Amino acid sequence: MISFSSKTQLCAVIGNPVGHSLSPAIHNAAFGALDLDFIYVAFPVEDVKSALEGMRALENFRGLSVTIPHKTEVMKYVDEISDVDRSIGSINTVIHENGKLIGLGTDGTGALKALVDNGVEVDGKNVLMLGAGGASRAISFTLARKTRLAELAILDVNEALLQGLKTDLVAGTDAVIKTGAMTGLAAAMECADIIVNCTPVGMHPKVDASLIPPELFRPGQVVFDIVYTPLETKLLADAKSRGLKVIPGVEMFLNQAVLQFERFTGLAAPVEVMRRVVMERLTS
Repeated sequence: MISFSSKTQLCAVIGNPVGHSLSPAIHNAAFGALDLDFIYVAFPVEDVKSALEGMRALENFRGLSVTIPHKTEVMKYVDEISDVDRSIGSINTVIHENGKLIGLGTDGTGALKALVDNGVEVDGKNVLMLGAGGASRAISFTLARKTRLAELAILDVNEALLQGLKTDLVAGTDAVIKTGAMTGLAAAMECADIIVNCTPVGMHPKVDASLIPPELFRPGQVVFDIVYTPLETKLLADAKSRGLKVIPGVEMFLNQAVLQFERFTGLAAPVEVMRRVVMERLTS
């Protein structure tokens, strides 16, 4: 039987909706594996300011995961944010430490870790990102700041969103940035070494959709799709059929949770326990 005390550390995910979140199952399994006096719950939240005031007031409220639609607004109510996360314009984690609320993001670093863990050399490569939304911002800033890309190309149908991201990347990084409309996909694919899909195309229930026709793939390319439901998207299946290295979105999802756990606890995460829970939930 699980027991709690006045010393139990509380962690939670806030957002709306949060009923579908896998985070409580993942983190509680990890806490249990290390026999930690922590618990993780899900809170549907509309009033972000009040939620953060409550976190600040409760000494045992250790950490928050922040999901849609609060990743930007929550930045207003924390005490510290790194320069890169300010540039990205959103965070997904808040740590209550020494009376301060520290905000950070783990999406971009989780994506970079997925590439590195799969043996992908990023330095000197041309990266093509599809989509210029929140996930794209996190990943593009992380790659531009923490690696030595030859070039980062970003395509989107939303010109204003695309130009906003380009302006911020040019101002905040030294990377070579190119942007364009999705109509330029064929030309962009010709020089891309690593392709990252940051759009929801291919996500359940529209699992038969992909932005990239299979004939555009070239030998030696790496294809990373941040969509993780289904585990293998049409984009990944098409790329795999052409003999390309593929990285499923579940790797980024798992990594961002691992990085959050390690900030919550200060301990190395039981990664295989967390992976098992994720895979059980996504395949059941």
